[in-house]
Amino acid sequence: MLLVAVLSGFVLAAAAPWLQRVTRDATGWVLAALPAALFVFFAAAAGQVTGGQASAERYAWVPAMGADLSLRLDGLSLLFALLITGIGALVLVYAGGYLRGDPHIGRLYAFLLMFMASMIGLVLSDNLLALFVFWELTTVSSYLLIGYKHRYEKARKAALQGMLVTGLGGLAMLAGFVLLASVGGSFEISALQAGAVQAHPLYGAILALVLLGAFTKSAQFPFHFWLPGAMEAPSPVSAYLHSATMVKAGVFLLARLSPVLGGTAAWSTALTVAGLTTLVVGYGLAVVQFDLKRILAYTTVAALGSLVLLLGIGGADAIKAAMAFLLAHALYKGALFMAAGTVDHEAGTRDIRQLGGLARAMPLTAGATILSALSMAGVPLLFGFVAKELLYKAALVQPPLITLVVLANVLGVVAAALVTWRVFFGAAGHPPKHPHEAPLAMWLGPALLTALSLAVGTLPWLADGLVGAAATAVAGEPQKVGLVLWPGIEGANGVALALSALTLALGAALYPLHRRAEGLVARVGGALRFGPERAYTAALDGTVALARWQTRVLQTGRLSAYLTLMLVTAVTLAGSTLLLRVPLALPPLSDVRVYEVALAALMVVATFVMVRASSRMAAVLALGVVGYSMALVFLLYGGPDLAMTQFAVETLSVVLFALVIYRLPRYRLISRPADRARGGVLAAAAGALFTLIPLAALASPASSRLTPYFAESSLALANGLNVVNVILVDFRGFDTLGEITVLGVAAIGIYALMAMRPADLPAARPVGPPEACAPAEGSRSLILSAALRLLLPLLLVFSVFLLIRGHNMPGGGFAGGLVAAATFVLYALSEGVARARRSLLLSERTFIPIGLTIALASALLSLFAGQPFMTGLWLPTALPVVGKVGTPVIFDVGVYFLV
Repeated sequence: MLLVAVLSGFVLAAAAPWLQRVTRDATGWVLAALPAALFVFFAAAAGQVTGGQASAERYAWVPAMGADLSLRLDGLSLLFALLITGIGALVLVYAGGYLRGDPHIGRLYAFLLMFMASMIGLVLSDNLLALFVFWELTTVSSYLLIGYKHRYEKARKAALQGMLVTGLGGLAMLAGFVLLASVGGSFEISALQAGAVQAHPLYGAILALVLLGAFTKSAQFPFHFWLPGAMEAPSPVSAYLHSATMVKAGVFLLARLSPVLGGTAAWSTALTVAGLTTLVVGYGLAVVQFDLKRILAYTTVAALGSLVLLLGIGGADAIKAAMAFLLAHALYKGALFMAAGTVDHEAGTRDIRQLGGLARAMPLTAGATILSALSMAGVPLLFGFVAKELLYKAALVQPPLITLVVLANVLGVVAAALVTWRVFFGAAGHPPKHPHEAPLAMWLGPALLTALSLAVGTLPWLADGLVGAAATAVAGEPQKVGLVLWPGIEGANGVALALSALTLALGAALYPLHRRAEGLVARVGGALRFGPERAYTAALDGTVALARWQTRVLQTGRLSAYLTLMLVTAVTLAGSTLLLRVPLALPPLSDVRVYEVALAALMVVATFVMVRASSRMAAVLALGVVGYSMALVFLLYGGPDLAMTQFAVETLSVVLFALVIYRLPRYRLISRPADRARGGVLAAAAGALFTLIPLAALASPASSRLTPYFAESSLALANGLNVVNVILVDFRGFDTLGEITVLGVAAIGIYALMAMRPADLPAARPVGPPEACAPAEGSRSLILSAALRLLLPLLLVFSVFLLIRGHNMPGGGFAGGLVAAATFVLYALSEGVARARRSLLLSERTFIPIGLTIALASALLSLFAGQPFMTGLWLPTALPVVGKVGTPVIFDVGVYFLV
């Protein structure tokens, strides 16, 4: 069921755009049914989890690498899963009202569901590699969500910024995971032992890499700047990604790995310093903003700092406080972001200087905003107060911290006043639109989250089981929470209560000064742009400038320059290594045979003719002689498959050259003698290099275990006598699948380029699709036309013959496909492209998806038989000529069609 919970979101995401076209304005309500159902599923499992029984599922993925899809539902993952699905359902409903009438809203629904599924997979993962995959899926989906308004440059830049910062941190985290698994002996998180990991010399490197990934994801200083920038996203995105889910992924990772990496001085110091700095910076930047969503974004940064600080402090009280504060923050911040979006939607602005007195026009939104802001400020009867008390109590164990924590939270009270009193009760502003209350879909979410925060704040024991189970998972041992509204005034409880009262009093006293010093606040906010974000911008601009410089230097647009650069680099680096460090072995002249000398002489003469030819056709034919001679070399040395492929490639190349050669300008010398001299020297050096390479290989022959394995296993395991073809379609079939996919993409790209008609090309020689290459009227060869009428069916039959015999004798899908392609190219050369295209019955472009579909379908069939991907399945009896038929043979058919 856990796997279904993860995959269902991806499935619905694929169907969301279609559902939007069918259900129209009700789509948000319809789609919200899935996260609501998942919320009920996880809520039903809460009793079992809070009772100490975790649920686990494990599916083989890449067993040889230790990468399994391991899913585990314990207290920590349960808390996150409930927040992800519960708030996700409300956000989908809210998005339907907020973006009603938007032509691309179906795309937004798909991205939100994709993100939800990725986050559920992340928090349920018990395997480091699976966790990384879902981690990167959240990065990709959040990039799509932040950049939803892709027509706006700010949205595109914010999306790129978020992806680069979190993506680079994710790569560092992956390196940390690999080291952690090598030290701990497993990629399974539940199997890692703290003692073995922390005693290892690589512990410091592991900790640094993992913290880099967590800090970038959860916007810890100095990586905090990407989160406020992400406020360019629509408000439903802000409410979901950057208040309750994505930005807490880093906190989740720290909490999940706390039993393995936590408890050391390095862990405590790093998390305490980063968390405290982020807390102070976040609230400090919040009170110098005037954009409603940016104020909330910086308070989110501060809240994330508080969570990291608590995990750094460690101990039972700090872990309980962290889990309680995580829940409280999700409830009030999700409501505040949706309410801020509602204000923007109905008033037409988020600038608090243009807002004021909205309580009368928007009473429901005002009520939800005020109560949620009071929870953020830590006012009694709301769950934020309970969490704030636990935070202060935990920070008291380190007295130097408490002063900074209190001062930072004082600024948090000011920020809460800015988004409530300033907006709803301040002097009436002049917003662009006449404000009025939003429809049900837009105030329902904030109202429910606020009501839940009030209910749990009034009766905190309702959250005991959930917070206690999460704290147990983080601490690695049973934890009892005992949340209460009134902790008393004895000892640490009294001090924490006094600090809460002091925080509220100082915040209330400081808020009026903010309005009076508005000009100073604006100047301070403007000066703060010179910080980490400026460093990011400078680094990005420097990278772009470097790319432009190397493009200007290296990308000259001349093929000769590219070849020169590649050959000089190869000759210099590889040649010097071979001459200085690798012994060479010259074969005895007595082993050289007469036909080998003849072939070598033929290639030398053909090469000389090619470079000295005065016509393109002569050069093409000489080049073909070189290629055919190489095919003979393959044939003589026991490579019939290579020889057959080389013959087909050379024939096809010569025919294609002949097809387009008449469209090229007149053949003439365009290089100077000095250029040709340099080219000759470079060509000789490259030839010498590729002569030295086999001589070096002969000097130190290496024994191969693969060669005898393939020879022995080809028939026994893959039912084929042609070892080369068996390797391609069975043993290395996955590589071949990737190669033909690349080949298909390249073919589509080439066709698209050929179909372009640039306006600046000379009218006399238009460049267009293949039809433009048809022979001119009256230039058709009668001899070739008559010959092809007989040869065309024979060549096609021969290509099919090569295909079906390829598993046991020289041939195969690639060779057969080349012969078929050469046949139609010859036909096009004789009869014209239009007639050749009509003879295909299907459009030539459809052969690419047909081939890929056949190949992929043959690879997937094994999954239905309960076997790993691309395992060969065979019919029990053999067929005449073909031999045994199985999925590798079908795969070869796909290769034939694509080629």
